[in-house]
Amino acid sequence: MGTRKAGNGNLTYRAAGVDIHAADDFVDRIGPLVRRTYGPRVMGGHGGFAGAFRLDYDEKLFQRNYRDPVLIACTDGVGSKLLVAIESGRVDTVGIDLVAMNVNDLITTGAEPLFFLDYIAVHKLDPARVAQIVGGIARGCEISGCALLGGETAEMPSMYSRGHFDLAGFAVGVVERGRIMNSSRVRVGDILIGLGSDGIHSNGYALARRVLIEHARLPLDKEVRSLGEPLVDALLRPTRIYVRPICELLRSYRAAPPISGMAHITGSGLPGNVPRLLPKGCNALIERGSWPIPPIFGLMEHHGVAEQEMYDVFNMGIGYVLAVRPKSAARVQRALEKAGERAFAIGRVKKGQGEVEFR
Repeated sequence: MGTRKAGNGNLTYRAAGVDIHAADDFVDRIGPLVRRTYGPRVMGGHGGFAGAFRLDYDEKLFQRNYRDPVLIACTDGVGSKLLVAIESGRVDTVGIDLVAMNVNDLITTGAEPLFFLDYIAVHKLDPARVAQIVGGIARGCEISGCALLGGETAEMPSMYSRGHFDLAGFAVGVVERGRIMNSSRVRVGDILIGLGSDGIHSNGYALARRVLIEHARLPLDKEVRSLGEPLVDALLRPTRIYVRPICELLRSYRAAPPISGMAHITGSGLPGNVPRLLPKGCNALIERGSWPIPPIFGLMEHHGVAEQEMYDVFNMGIGYVLAVRPKSAARVQRALEKAGERAFAIGRVKKGQGEVEFR
């Protein structure tokens, strides 16, 4: 019979690349950031196995607002914009992008965000660095008026390259059943109102990095004349969050609002996202030149990306679109502008086969 060789006791979790003590330090660091997003509906404190959120509190405000509430949920990530953050060492704003990509999707249904969950996977847990990421997530939640109810941070040195990480987010909201937005409300003649984007947002970065960094070899930290700022500032500008102006607009109408449909303009741009608010038998006619296009898009076109490809990949300066009844379009546009948005009448709904036409 063979003999069994005893281990020397030197094999540890830390030696395998995972530091439990760093995780404890991280949890302590993010506590104040997370609690900053809490409102009276959040039950319990930070650090449990799960978060609790009340649907009624104090004077049963929730029940007074919603007679037939429907929960809405969605999930999304940030994509290869993270590579720009990693390459530049600036990770404090990509958390805002994570929240934005989720809550902007969620509000297209007419829902208001209630709470948010995050998942962060890293090569190595650097408590200070990951706390910066969570700080961005918490800031996005504050802008959105939702609670950062929980999250998970996974240290996986065998899965991710040194210095790399990935993010995923999950948003939950609520809407009155009779006020859920869907394409059945949209009619021929509805006016399309576009809300200005803050640049690329969080889509198309595989192409943006390829053309600007790999092909044109533009340095991240040097000012680009046509942008009036360093390239990294333009590339890392956070995705604009449209929650408060959209939710305030919807709440301002006790009866059915004149907004018939909404779309968040993400990957595949206007041609790929506007059709998602159209019913059968309708097209969207969009007027070129009816809104200003941010210079970052002109820079990519200058360095070789065809115009049609630009529209098929990027938001081109429009981050959100509403279909609005013609009689109310001017009033809705003014309300959005008063709320701080750049709102433009960019087209209308016409008969067609569910496509976007440009003119």
